[in-house]
Amino acid sequence: MTRTGAESVAAAVGALPPIGLDELVARADLQSRVDRKYVLPSAEAATFVAGLAGIARVLEIDGRRSFGYESLYYDTGSLASYLLAARKRRRRFKVRRRRYLDSGLCYLEVKTRGLRDSTIKARMPYDAEDSNVLTEAACVFVDEALSSSGITGVAAADLVPSLLTRYRRSTLYLPESCSRVTVDTGVAWALPQGPWRELEERAIVETKAPGRACAADRRLWSAGYRPSRISKYGTGLAALTPGLPANKWHPVLRRHLQIDLTPASGGTHPAAERRPDHSAAGRHTDQPAVGRHNDRSTS
Repeated sequence: MTRTGAESVAAAVGALPPIGLDELVARADLQSRVDRKYVLPSAEAATFVAGLAGIARVLEIDGRRSFGYESLYYDTGSLASYLLAARKRRRRFKVRRRRYLDSGLCYLEVKTRGLRDSTIKARMPYDAEDSNVLTEAACVFVDEALSSSGITGVAAADLVPSLLTRYRRSTLYLPESCSRVTVDTGVAWALPQGPWRELEERAIVETKAPGRACAADRRLWSAGYRPSRISKYGTGLAALTPGLPANKWHPVLRRHLQIDLTPASGGTHPAAERRPDHSAAGRHTDQPAVGRHNDRSTS
């Protein structure tokens, strides 16, 4: 029987030697790093992973090497986070609640940009039931993270759910450069109250290195792949909300999602039509129960 691309990736990952979570965090925590993303057909992603035999180990937890992720992104009613990225502003940010579906762990994360286009990530444990409106403690955390990165004019109290993503991820460790490589399959997006759209038979490969390119980058370059301007948040929101400024992601949308966006003026995202209710009664009213979901195999 012919394997799917995701099954081929899983088989290639299964052939690598393992590394435990504690050792991986100790050797390559990488909360400050340089990220490079590539979009590959899933079958070619499997070939790439197989080619790392001898120089890579794979994260294994309780016998698993592939893990379900779910991320809920927050943005302002005017989509400040999205637009800062779309317009390539150096000082930009993302706020998300990330759930690890296999373990049940949940974190609130803030990603900002540092020097030389590096990524800085701060996170705190979070209750998945507190998804629809950020708690008071979460607002303090987000405001402090944004302020420390020089981002002004955005208040955590104004953030509301804007996009949900799911996928499955395998994480590789390259000891020579203390780098990580993640391979995401089954990537899917949905607006808080909308249907899902999947990136079919494609894998997103991301290298995460302390600085310069690692061996995985060089192998991808040798195979003809170059870093892609794909953002799970930016690309997903542009795909699901026609009319948003999206020039930055047009090549990805055209090539991998067969979406040819044309300039439009009527694009409206649901976040622009609502404002958060910060009262206790308003915390779980008209927003979807994003913390509760079916077991679709994506993160």
